Amino acid sequence: MADKKIEIINQLIEIGSILYQKNLAVGRSGNLSAKLDDNKILISAQGTTLGFLKKEDFLVVDLEGKPEEKSKKFPSSEVPIHTEIYKNLKTGFVIHAHPPITSAYFAVNDFLEPVTFETKLYLGNVPVIYQDTPAVTKLTPVIEALKISNIVVLKNHGSISIANNSIDALLLMEELEVASNMSYIFLFLSSKSLTGDKCVQEEKKVSGESFEMFSSQHIQRIVDLANQDQYIKEKGEELDLTTQVVIKLDEANLAYKFVFEKGSVKKIDNDFDAPFIISGKEAIWRLIFEGKLDPFVATTQGKLKLKGDFGKISKWYAPFNRLFIIFKQVGIK
Repeated sequence: MADKKIEIINQLIEIGSILYQKNLAVGRSGNLSAKLDDNKILISAQGTTLGFLKKEDFLVVDLEGKPEEKSKKFPSSEVPIHTEIYKNLKTGFVIHAHPPITSAYFAVNDFLEPVTFETKLYLGNVPVIYQDTPAVTKLTPVIEALKISNIVVLKNHGSISIANNSIDALLLMEELEVASNMSYIFLFLSSKSLTGDKCVQEEKKVSGESFEMFSSQHIQRIVDLANQDQYIKEKGEELDLTTQVVIKLDEANLAYKFVFEKGSVKKIDNDFDAPFIISGKEAIWRLIFEGKLDPFVATTQGKLKLKGDFGKISKWYAPFNRLFIIFKQVGIK
């Protein structure tokens, strides 16, 4: 345990230094934590500067925020949100920072304009949680948002990213800062503004339909709509969407294989063997079918598991993205 603790502290020191160098954490703002075991975490102390952390700047606390040992230092004032994250989500690292461009952008916008495909794939629709206190006191909305996205914005406050390793949590924070900068420039040049519902155009569900999720009727209805869709047909032919994709529900060990030929689904069966297998838990699939979570983002953030070459499947982004829109048109019970 001692060796593991030292290794994790060194990782956090390195991450803090990178955040500081990239201007993602300034002054004494921001805090870091990591999971030690099922009952304990390491967290940075109050008043520390992330760019100049030392091993004595970290405390071990339990999941109620109680320090393991007496110390002259106190855990970060944000210890409640850190412990709540580890109680409710399977993750290894948490970064809470105040990246300036991200903070400024979301102070006046409620929605991130995805200027590049990278933003769509790795960030998607980043949840924005309103804050009215200097420290995070309304924990539940943040936890619910992190179930959808591995990074959330705390409006007028900062951002929180989570991941199973420190580098992935760092990269999400960096990607959001760059994406916010690009979105700001885009809006400035195009004289647009993004607030709330004005920026999101949801596809309407097919009226009067509701199916048990992952039932054969549910999947067949998706296939029927996909095969009737002109955009999928045109893009499928243009990009030669000819492959096999399995979507799998982990808990039930239930799978459906979609056999595509030139964009049309020629057959579905329950075979598990295919070049691409996308698997996930029921809670994640429900978020996807309800339109709350983008499947590409779920894959890049590890909420869904992809067996197969992501580079190859991403070349069919356009028709698959349209298929995922159809996913949320079909009502589920």
